[in-house]
Amino acid sequence: MTLRALDILKTADVIACEDTRRTGQLLKHYEIPTSSPQPSPRTKRLISFHDYSGPGRVREIVSLLKEGKNVALVSDGGMPLISDPGFPLVREAVREGIRVEAIPGPTAITTALAASGLPSDPFSFFGFLPAKSTQRKKALTEIASVEHTLVFFESPYRITALLQEMLEILGDREAALCRELTKKFEEIVRGTLSELIPHFGRKKVLGEIVVVVAGKGRKKVFR
Repeated sequence: MTLRALDILKTADVIACEDTRRTGQLLKHYEIPTSSPQPSPRTKRLISFHDYSGPGRVREIVSLLKEGKNVALVSDGGMPLISDPGFPLVREAVREGIRVEAIPGPTAITTALAASGLPSDPFSFFGFLPAKSTQRKKALTEIASVEHTLVFFESPYRITALLQEMLEILGDREAALCRELTKKFEEIVRGTLSELIPHFGRKKVLGEIVVVVAGKGRKKVFR
């Protein structure tokens, strides 16, 4: 959390959040009072805005902005719009000529890239690959020839399957798996894909994972 982000949360009239309960816990930690649905002069109104929010909620928030309200958009973790909700709202705000201001903060993409030991210039980010294996393999095949360092998000429940498919389609490239970045149980494991598979296959994996994989034809850097 940055000082600038805290200032935004303290001065916003309305906070649109992926999960009002989780954001409420965050605000409580920083002693920012909340009230839902109607705020008092000192409290913040929290409204939900997530992947399943329809056009009606977008129009509601845009209407608040047109009234002169300051609305802060918060996701449960990471950066809004980057594999997180927010694009329909920002798109509509831009169309309406409403000022959109991004408040930089920690992001797992660049944090993992910097810690991976793999080249960071250039890199390509692909977010979450499809959940189904056949579609995931198709996506991997389409990017197999990319020479940039590749960055992905993945669920702990699919990480072993993803690594096996990467080994099959991309070959035994160097990679780094970054789990729970900046948190208490942060873990960064580096090696070839064939070395990483047994590491994560022999234990229960929890938390958020970023996978960083060497691009096609890149020289080995770990040894």
